Parts: sequence; C-alpha cells; structure tokens
Amino acid sequence: MGSEQVTKNKEVFNAAAASAVVNELRGSFSAGKTRSYEWRVAQLKSMFKMLDEHEPEIVAALREDISKPELEASLYEVGMLKGSIRLALKELKRWMAPEKAKTEITTFPSSAEIVSEPLGVVLIISAWNYPFLLSLDPVVGAIAAGNALILKPSEIAPASSSLLAKLVGEYMDSSSIRVVEGAVAETSALLEQKWDKIFYTGSYLSSSSTSFGMILVSLMVHHDLIIFFIFGNF
Repeated sequence: MGSEQVTKNKEVFNAAAASAVVNELRGSFSAGKTRSYEWRVAQLKSMFKMLDEHEPEIVAALREDISKPELEASLYEVGMLKGSIRLALKELKRWMAPEKAKTEITTFPSSAEIVSEPLGVVLIISAWNYPFLLSLDPVVGAIAAGNALILKPSEIAPASSSLLAKLVGEYMDSSSIRVVEGAVAETSALLEQKWDKIFYTGSYLSSSSTSFGMILVSLMVHHDLIIFFIFGNF
C-alpha cells in the first residue's frame, strides 16, 4: 500500500448494537448460567485474581486519569474491592440459602420460606472519582446475586475505562458480563433497552447531570423499573 495510511473506523455502538448485547446476556441468564453457586464463585475469584495480577496497571490508570496517589489507589480502590469480594465469597452460601418465614396458625401445618432470586440483566453506570471501586463494587453484588450485567464506566476517566474493558474481557465470563465504553451516545443507546435493574452512581443536581438524573427517574416511573441511586451531592 506504499505510504497510504489505512484508518479503521471505530464500530458504532448504537441502539441496535446495544439490543444485540442485551439479548445475548438475557439468553445466558434465561438459560440459568448465572444462577449456580459455582458460576458466582468462579467469577468472584476471577475478579480477585484480576485485581491481584494487575494492581500496578490499575494504579497507573488512576494516576493518569485523576492524579490519585499510589497509596490511596491501592487502599481505597483495589484493597476495598478485594475486601468486598472476600465478604461475598464468605457469605454467598448463606445469602443464597432459603430463609424460613413464619406462617399463620390458620394455615397449619404448612411451612413457608423466602427464596432470593436474581433479577435478570442489570446495567451499572459508574462515576469518575473512584473509577474502579464504584465500577466493580456493584459488579460484585450483581454477580453474587446471580445476575448478568453490563458495566458502563465513566468516560471522564478514560484510562480507567479502557483498562476495565480490557481486564473484564480477559478475566470474566463475556457471555454474561460485559463492559461498554463511551459517552452520551452509548449511554443513551443502553438506556433504550429493557433492564431489570439499573445501578447508577453520580450526581443528580449538578448542571451536567440533572437531565440524566431526570431520564432515570422517568424510566423508573414509566417502566416499573428498579433503579438504585447513589448521589454525590444534593
């Protein structure tokens, strides 16, 4: 080709692409892949291994994005995530076990129990100021609960977002766990899809995100959707 430079166009992530990914994840969930104790443990252990083997790269990405000191990155991002994973692995059998419930005397001799069921396919939208902790901590909970998921890291921390996409793709089960990078267009495409829960960490009243917060509230009201909000300011 001589001196010609070939530029490969980045694949566009639009509503159709989002729908295809969500349908694939929903297929895995419907097949029961994420429900087993063994799958949940395997994914949690893979995440722990990922953090353990790539801590230097994580620290470097955090320094590049937000000038976070090495000690803070190790303690409050990697260390706290490892703690969450250890807790989930320790308590998972108990969390999954049916819980006995009281019955009325009028239904004697019946018995009842509360069984925890995964919701399905969840979307996790993360913040920029703790790019790994606020991205992966909800993922720990989603995996422990037996869900399939998509993680959307903050585009404001691009080095962390890129590293998350790379590492999750290498270590986690891609048939049930995905990372989607991007900004407004990609997030909008994701929000057009059907979700069983959305976990959002961000700001509601700041000028840059008020409209986004209102979009989430609208989805919650009109689609009977569970949305878990963590707001950074009021």
